[in-house]
Amino acid sequence: MADPEKEAIKKLKKKLKQQEKKNAEIRDQMAMQRTIFANERTLMAYLRTAIAIIGGGFAALKLSRHKYMAILGIVLMASGFALIVYSFYRYFRKQKLINKHNSEYTHTSHGHAELHNKEASLYGNVD
Repeated sequence: MADPEKEAIKKLKKKLKQQEKKNAEIRDQMAMQRTIFANERTLMAYLRTAIAIIGGGFAALKLSRHKYMAILGIVLMASGFALIVYSFYRYFRKQKLINKHNSEYTHTSHGHAELHNKEASLYGNVD
């Protein structure tokens, strides 16, 4: 190969490595966002279920003339409210854990590049 071709290949490899580093960092950031959104979707699912349970309990309480249905309605409504409390407790606990992981996260691609350069220089290879 001619010398200009080797230089072009080196430049292309260097650009690809830099783009891979950027892509890895973007992928990590997007994974964090997906985790946050998943936590929010879970909260909404819990709340939707709790509202349905409360609605069922209210219907059982108001639309039935039997005593056991009134008791069932009260139990369902209490269960729905308990589920709401639990869903917020779970959401905030998970959100706190996610925030802790986000604050402890550091990008490692720069560290890997520095390590690679030091190892390569030991063997006389410099990219």
